[in-house]
Amino acid sequence: MHPRIRALVIGAAAAALAAPATTTAQASPAPPRTGFESTNGARWTTQPEEQDFLTTVDRASSNITKSTIGTTNQNRPIQLVRIGSQQRTSTTMLLICSQHGDEPSGREACLTTVRDLAYAKDKSTLDFLARTTILVIPTANPDGRAANTRTNSDNVDINRDHIALKTAEARAMAAVIRDHKPEIIYDLHEYGATSPYYDKDLLSLWPRNLNTNTHVHAEAHTLSESYVRPRAEDAGFSSGIYGIWTDPVTNEPVKQVAGDGQERILRNTAGIKHSVGLLVETRVDPLTADERNNPALNNKRRVETQLAALTGAFTFTDERRGRIKAATTQARLAGFADRGPVHLGGADNDPPEPTETIDNPPCGYHLSPAQYADIKDELALHGVVSHSRTTGAYVPLRQSQRNLAALLLDDRAAYHLTTGRPDTTC
Repeated sequence: MHPRIRALVIGAAAAALAAPATTTAQASPAPPRTGFESTNGARWTTQPEEQDFLTTVDRASSNITKSTIGTTNQNRPIQLVRIGSQQRTSTTMLLICSQHGDEPSGREACLTTVRDLAYAKDKSTLDFLARTTILVIPTANPDGRAANTRTNSDNVDINRDHIALKTAEARAMAAVIRDHKPEIIYDLHEYGATSPYYDKDLLSLWPRNLNTNTHVHAEAHTLSESYVRPRAEDAGFSSGIYGIWTDPVTNEPVKQVAGDGQERILRNTAGIKHSVGLLVETRVDPLTADERNNPALNNKRRVETQLAALTGAFTFTDERRGRIKAATTQARLAGFADRGPVHLGGADNDPPEPTETIDNPPCGYHLSPAQYADIKDELALHGVVSHSRTTGAYVPLRQSQRNLAALLLDDRAAYHLTTGRPDTTC
């Protein structure tokens, strides 16, 4: 691990938690522990415990702010925690935890990471935070976490709603991405293994969508293959590429079972919106007889895998911040001059069919008054520029979110919001 951030994630507060209590009257109170930690992994942190934990951390550290960014259908808060630099020039990293409510290990890793960074006193971590803004959504699907379900309380998979934005949860995340423009979006999940072809401790995957800027795509691939997976393996965990079955003997790919380029999935939406996106998944299934007999051991292995991988992501952020900033800035400006194709299908490992490419995109799309009234909020949440007119609205393609605008408004796109009338007068 890079020496500048040796204490990050698993070290900064661990020493404080393990240290003997001091008798000094002025001693600071010990950092709080999650319900997961307090029970040594026997159960997951409850939502009331999460609220108390975050409130304690927020009050104890001037380096952290906590806010509510939305409310679920069952009136649970969706919260955002901000740690580190307040400077606009900092590198911004967004951690999104437990989009699927029955995948809790990422949430536990996010909660302890918030505390460890907030309570850190060592110079290397403080230097890192001085140049980095860490945004954390600890529980992106509070209703699903309460019910231990993949979906939210409306039975919607939030990770398939990042284009339509029908759920309160996806809308809250879209607003954070629009307002903070994170250079990195790191999405923590879990998966069920299929032994012996698909059973690594950790799987990761970058944006495969072909509308992702090539430089952003390259950084996301580097994040996965040169930082997150190697860091997990250094910690003793096996790793692979999400969605790819491999031969247990040769480790060669056998077939792809998931991980396509559809734009409504967060890791792909992140790439289209010019962030270095990464999906990480830890294995839910017990690995050993001991883990089968003692679920706490399995739970701890899942969380420890997330923490090891997350350390790699922080190292990536610290070591490559100049390259990351250059890639995302270039991508955000490219739409103002781009005249290239917009892809409606395919992926970085799956060439699109001719019908899946708009070779000569229009100048923009006209919307009727009814169409605009129906989707103007979604356009705004996506950060897509639109111009209101007496005849409805006009959405130009000469804008930062050029490719996204076409995916939202062209009737050939799989998940378009409405069918705009193409403007070909440019």
